[in-house]
Amino acid sequence: MVAVAILAGVLAGISNTGLLILINSALSRVGSPTSALIWSFAALCLAMLVCRGAASVLLILLARGAVFDLRMKLSRKILGAPLRHLEEVGAPRLLATLTDDVLSIANALVTLPVLCMHFAVVLTCLVYLAWLSWPVFFGVLGFMVFGVVSYQIPLTRAMRYINRCRQEWDKLFKHFGALTTGAKELKLHHARRESFLNEQLEPTAQAFRHYGNVGDIIFSIAASWGQLLVFALIGLLIFLVPTLINTNATTITGYSLVILYIMTPLEVILNTLPVLGRANVAMQQVESLGLSLEKNSSEALALTTPVREVGSYDSLVLSGVTHAYHGDRDNHFMLGPIDLEFSPGQLIFLVGGNGSGKTTLAKLITGLYVPESGEIRLNGKTVDDQNREQYRQLFSVVFSDFYLFESLLGLHTPKLDEQARNYLLQLHLDHKVEVENGVLSTTALSQGQRKRLALLTAYLEDRPFYVFDEWAADQDPVFKEIFYLQLLPELKAKGKTILVISHDDRYYHVADFVVKLDYGKITSLEDRNHPQLLTVNL
Repeated sequence: MVAVAILAGVLAGISNTGLLILINSALSRVGSPTSALIWSFAALCLAMLVCRGAASVLLILLARGAVFDLRMKLSRKILGAPLRHLEEVGAPRLLATLTDDVLSIANALVTLPVLCMHFAVVLTCLVYLAWLSWPVFFGVLGFMVFGVVSYQIPLTRAMRYINRCRQEWDKLFKHFGALTTGAKELKLHHARRESFLNEQLEPTAQAFRHYGNVGDIIFSIAASWGQLLVFALIGLLIFLVPTLINTNATTITGYSLVILYIMTPLEVILNTLPVLGRANVAMQQVESLGLSLEKNSSEALALTTPVREVGSYDSLVLSGVTHAYHGDRDNHFMLGPIDLEFSPGQLIFLVGGNGSGKTTLAKLITGLYVPESGEIRLNGKTVDDQNREQYRQLFSVVFSDFYLFESLLGLHTPKLDEQARNYLLQLHLDHKVEVENGVLSTTALSQGQRKRLALLTAYLEDRPFYVFDEWAADQDPVFKEIFYLQLLPELKAKGKTILVISHDDRYYHVADFVVKLDYGKITSLEDRNHPQLLTVNL
């Protein structure tokens, strides 16, 4: 589509130049125009109309299609990258790329056919000028080379500022995220709000404005310089060329008319360069992100391969599994080596202090993190890049920082709405939420009620292994007791494996095993079913 749009634009540009040549010929001739000249003029007008119209229609289709394609490809790459790498890249950069960078690239893509049309006008006009007079043409060409070089110098400098502006946009996007998600905290603390506005948001916004302004000002000055060069060239043709070269008035008039005519195409080209410059910076960001994601995209192939739900399993073993967070020397954290074994029908509590590695271990168990050493074996088979996507279908998880979708995506079981309503009744949400065609009537609930909705989704998934990360932390005492003493035993009775990350020590007695973590190491494993082996130090 881009190629056809460019071709249509080039043909429209050639038609424009053809019309200019016919007009110049008609003005230079003596007597009435011939019928051939009239028909040629009409044919070029029609060709220009058709070509410009075709280019415009293709541009409309191209603009929307480019944005769609880029966003979908990037979205798939993001989902194909490991979770740990996405956490390192950060949500602000991902969102900035999916929004601002994609639009900048699409805008530049749309301008390409227009740019090519005007380039065609300029090139064909130069050919016509060479046909009028070779000596004058070489002089004009030398002047244009000087103009391009003198324009390129400030253009290069402007690109540096545009690049800095784009880097500040990532920071600004991060501050916008803090502004929206931390609005309550900022409203409740005047000094914090003013400090955030004056020391973080405003300096970044000012830097973004400064670099953007400087880059645009340089572009504007360069464009004005380009227009001045055009008039300077006309002045040289009118006042200097006749004194140096023996030319007739028709040649000088033709040159002046053509150069005046190409002023508009040149202005369009100069004004398009900032758009292309921003697109170039955006493309570098997208390529950097894309290559970064591809480099770590061990899961991309698996995402394109159909997977099936895992109905059951016999054993899940973690053998010498480790995972590290590499930061400053004071922030280095190593989880493991971890040796654990899970079987169907077990209820395990994972306990320990904040920062002991409980959630990290849960991400390793569920396949969201890849072990740096050791291995995970499901039914005796090692989990690797080839089967990790299939392995993840074993788990239903509610993390402490869960995301709640507004519909029951990916669930296509018979009588889905009826099952959901039964669970809503069991979770004491039937008076708050309704389900129709798999869509929840609302998710605007308290945090505890939202967690119950997340539990509803986990119930409907009906997978062999459940993981609950501090699920009961936001529940009232009544429902907390229901969760530990009713819901968990019911899941266990169905043969499910349940891993519960919890600080509620008063309910530890319902567990089969209590695994304690301390700074990334398992310090004890308590077997609640065999009091004689109450604590096994590891």
